[in-house]
Amino acid sequence: MKNVVVIGAGPSGMMASSVASNKGHKVTLIEKNNRVGRKIIITGKGRCNITNDCDIEELIDNVTTNKKFLYSAFYTFTNDDVKNMFENLGVKLKTERGNRVFPVSDSAHDVSDALFKMTKKTGVNILLNTKVTKIIQRDGKVDKVILDNNKEIKCDSVIIATGGMSYPRTGSTGDGYKFAKNLGHTIVDTKPSLVGIEIKQNFIKDLNKLSLRNIKINVYNSKDKLIYTDFGEMEFTEYGVDGPVIKSASCIMKDTIKENYKIIVDLKPALSEEKLDIRIQKDFNKYSNKKFENSLDDLLPKKIIPIIINLSGIDRNLVVHQISKEQRKSLVDLIKNLTLTVKKFRPIDEAIITSGGIKVSEINSSTMESKIIKGLFFAGEVIDVDAYTGGFNLQIAFSTGYLAGENC
Repeated sequence: MKNVVVIGAGPSGMMASSVASNKGHKVTLIEKNNRVGRKIIITGKGRCNITNDCDIEELIDNVTTNKKFLYSAFYTFTNDDVKNMFENLGVKLKTERGNRVFPVSDSAHDVSDALFKMTKKTGVNILLNTKVTKIIQRDGKVDKVILDNNKEIKCDSVIIATGGMSYPRTGSTGDGYKFAKNLGHTIVDTKPSLVGIEIKQNFIKDLNKLSLRNIKINVYNSKDKLIYTDFGEMEFTEYGVDGPVIKSASCIMKDTIKENYKIIVDLKPALSEEKLDIRIQKDFNKYSNKKFENSLDDLLPKKIIPIIINLSGIDRNLVVHQISKEQRKSLVDLIKNLTLTVKKFRPIDEAIITSGGIKVSEINSSTMESKIIKGLFFAGEVIDVDAYTGGFNLQIAFSTGYLAGENC
């Protein structure tokens, strides 16, 4: 029997604790908050998208950073294993659009409570309102952890499952990076991921709170190379754009300082340019004697019409039947290619996850053990791996947590 300390009672930490305890180890789970699973409770807008019901290769394809590192984790503890675990814990599940798996209750509290009960049932000693200040190694092996009250816990293994830097109010304040760095590990620079994006155009503020469904985005880098495309929902905010397609795009945009990204929005992706032109001609025939500014109500959301009119260069007071074919073609091009210039990401404390973290080449991908310090393990967001929205990041937490607990 080993003495195992797990730092962080999020999904990966509770997973690792339960697995290690089931193996007969004496496990202490340390959490600086007054309750476990605080970040779980706010995931998926409070509904908690626990995993994705796709095949394993698709899971891996949806990882945007260091996907090869996760092969062993995903194949050892699969999305089916995650679903079975929660069903056995009494959490009934449902699968929604995009194979996203949620609790039937639509309550993230049910997910957090189930993990807490599992952890307690396996005999894990949980210390709440307790903070680790340092991990001590001796001769290249984990020796003990020091708590903020100066108490020491001797241990054979430590699992760092402290999360990243996103949503710091939930306790994710980068503690794990400091512990790892002090023990000789390299930290890949962190940045926000799955986050809203600030836009340079001034008209953005006039579109605040406008939500658009069934739009398409293309993202280009400084060299005008297409790096990402997506279809779905987005929304305008007072600072720029957000929503599912934007958050996913932020995973691909690595550095907004070195790269001048632009997002091209197709407001009518279901229509080719030819079909959109025919559609606009019909509307123009219908409103032939009206001013241009009053001719687009059937085509576009009311809030965006003044912006499109201004960008089109067509006089808003021009009578519709006076609009030339060239002007109409220009309008078609604008609606199919609304250009937004990226300014920067929103702050990391608004991000769903953190990109960056413990360098994966310094971790054994089959066990999650450090290659530098024996008995030191990592699980979850603290590692330099991240993925798109859709339950993939929680799957990473459960799979890496399982491996760490199994091998500690």
